Amino acid sequence: MPYDFKLPDLGEGITEVELRRWLIKEGDRIAEHQGVLEVETDKAVVEVPSPRKGTVSRIHRGAGEIARVGETLLTIVEDGEVPSPPLPERGKPAGVVGVLPEAGEEEEVRATPMVRKLARERGIELRGMSGSGPRGSITPEDLRRAGTPQQPEGEFGPVELVPLKGVRRAMARNVVASQRIAASVTCTEEADVTDLWDLHEREKVALEARGTHLTFLPFFIKAAQHALREHPFLNASLDDGGETIILKKHYHFGIAVETPDGLMVPVIRDVDKKSVIALAEELQELGMKARERTIALAELKGSTFTITNYGHFGGLFATPIINRPDVAILGFGRIAERPWAHRGGIAVRKILPLSLTFDHRATDGADAALFLAKVARYLEDPALLFIESV
Repeated sequence: MPYDFKLPDLGEGITEVELRRWLIKEGDRIAEHQGVLEVETDKAVVEVPSPRKGTVSRIHRGAGEIARVGETLLTIVEDGEVPSPPLPERGKPAGVVGVLPEAGEEEEVRATPMVRKLARERGIELRGMSGSGPRGSITPEDLRRAGTPQQPEGEFGPVELVPLKGVRRAMARNVVASQRIAASVTCTEEADVTDLWDLHEREKVALEARGTHLTFLPFFIKAAQHALREHPFLNASLDDGGETIILKKHYHFGIAVETPDGLMVPVIRDVDKKSVIALAEELQELGMKARERTIALAELKGSTFTITNYGHFGGLFATPIINRPDVAILGFGRIAERPWAHRGGIAVRKILPLSLTFDHRATDGADAALFLAKVARYLEDPALLFIESV
């Protein structure tokens, strides 16, 4: 009996995915547990395996479409079975050999509503176009190959319409949920990191010789982790009802990483048990996996606190959005030379801006300000990171 393979529950509360790429085609023989499809979830690209062996009778959805958990993706028949013929489309009479064209219709256009909408916006005629998708269906990639599209017109001039999907779609949904649920407050601080700058300059060459790219981020992570020991209400989450604060006794840091597809937040676990060098190596590996979209779902969950280094792109202060379920996110701006009061005089020093956004339901402004001051102290005197390490 033909088996309809439906999109399985991938966990993590995922309810829908984008179909990125089919790894098989109709007529292929597949083995049990063989990967048949790549899908993009809220966080990562996942390969979906087939639960059965057999022959692919029909692929129901095309690449680029959005599918929800429980929707049929493909039909598999076992050896010796005869695949069922596809059902005729509603409103079209079925003849002995299949679906008959309606009067005046020369050919059928196979395209999803999303593709038809994109074609209308870009001024592309679908009729007569050869599709590369399942059963000759037209895909978004076919539209891109169709030539230079006509620009759609907005109210005041030409515009470009970009579908919000994949990582950016998930990011948009998550940040809106965070802003709606959390009582977000941002406070700021500045730190004189001249000594840290000199330490970094001394050590980075030797580490690069052994293949490790040393940035300031591992030092930022260690400073935040040390300060969190004295401010546990920032290393926490709230239950779904917002009635209980869950203080975390472990330190798993989410690190915001910019990728071509949007912002991702890989998680470095047990930062309190890792050296600056170990953190640098893990940051390098996770960053590469995030940008190449090879990162696993397990590496994107379980954070207790989040760090974002927007200063890498030139920013100073910001109001970072909390990465739920964490209750705080610490942002680091661009280190800049500024005149600064130093040892009774004025000197040009390296100054680092810091911005902390926290959920006011979990703690208050005094706790947040003291935490920021503690982080700044560790960064101004990096030797403390080693003296106080356990």
